[in-house]
Formats: sequence, C-alpha cells, structure tokens
Amino acid sequence: MRLLLFGAPGVGKGTQAKLLSSKFNIPHISTGDILRQAVKDQTELGRKAQEIMSKGDLVPDLIMIGIIKDRLAKADCENGFILDGFPRTTNQAVELDMLLDEMNLNEIKLINIYAYEEEIVKRLNSRRACKKCGHIFTLSQIENSDSCPDCNAKNSFYLRDDDKEEVIRKRMEIFRMNTEPVLNYYEKQGKVISINGLGSVEEVNNNLLKILNGNN
Repeated sequence: MRLLLFGAPGVGKGTQAKLLSSKFNIPHISTGDILRQAVKDQTELGRKAQEIMSKGDLVPDLIMIGIIKDRLAKADCENGFILDGFPRTTNQAVELDMLLDEMNLNEIKLINIYAYEEEIVKRLNSRRACKKCGHIFTLSQIENSDSCPDCNAKNSFYLRDDDKEEVIRKRMEIFRMNTEPVLNYYEKQGKVISINGLGSVEEVNNNLLKILNGNN
C-alpha cells in the first residue's frame, strides 16, 4: 500500500499516519524527518541541502526528490509507505510522479483528510503544550489540572505560537494558495480518497480503514 497523506495544518494527518503505519506495517515517512536525517548522515544530498539551508534558502525540489528516492529505495518500503509532507506544490507532484514511474512504484493513492477551517482553528487553538516535556494536550485533557499528565510539571501549560489564531489562519492561507492545487492534480488522475477529519481519532481511523479495505 503506497499512500500520500494530504490535508491542512492541524487536520490530524500525523496521528492517522502513525495508526496506518502500525496497522499495515509500512513506514510513515515525514519529509521533514528524512531531510534532517540526510543532513545528519552527511549523505551527498544531505550536505547539499545543509549548505542551502545554512543560507536561509529553501531546499530545491530536485534535491528533495533525490532524498525521497534514497528513502523509498530502502528495504522497509518494499511493501508500501506513507509519504507525509510532500508534495506541497503541483510542480513537486509532477516531479514525484516522474520519480515513482522511474522506480516502478504504481497504485499510489492520496488520502485527503479535510475539515472546515473554523473547526481546525478551534481545535488547534484549544491545544496546550507542556514547557518541560513538550507534550501537547487538549484543554479537555487537562481540565481542572495544574500538573502535566506525562511529567508532572506544575503550571507548565502554554499556548504555542503555532496554535495562536492569527498564525493558524496565515498557515491556512498559505495552504490554500500553494498546496490545495495538488489535490486537483491528483483528483484528475482518480487517485484521491477523501475522508472527513472531524470526529474522534478512532472514528476517523475506522472510516479510513473501511475505505482502504474496500468496505465503504
């Protein structure tokens, strides 16, 4: 099973990716993680990416494609993978399609997890992080508590900048402008599976599994 994970910031992509990875025993590949790993391992492409990032520039698509190619060639991707965080633009989607054709990796599906913007803003704005351990909780999880459930730190909860309303809305605007066209690109190819991201984690996951297993 080869899946591309797609959706707006805060829609729950990472959570669903982890569940699907465990269910189907395939790796969850975050492009941010593999980029950092390539830099850490000082691969040829990793060194090039590091040089570019040290200047404050974005890593070019062709270098990212090369890093993704190296990762998809590893043995744990033989039975499938979940690619998260790429493609973010139509040009990247075209480049990725060329790579997948070259590697003879067919039957790709894009999972589009969607939710209304106001619900996403409400969801993210109601999260709090622990200053000590960094774990994130919803307000309902820490209601009437002044201690972190994970590390027991007292009065350590705070609202991250990424979860402030003005920042969320800016990220959503960037998503609409740059990333939403990717969905149209894959819809024209008939490769999109859309699932409502609202509801509990379990409900979304169960609905997704029904579709993936052909039981919808």
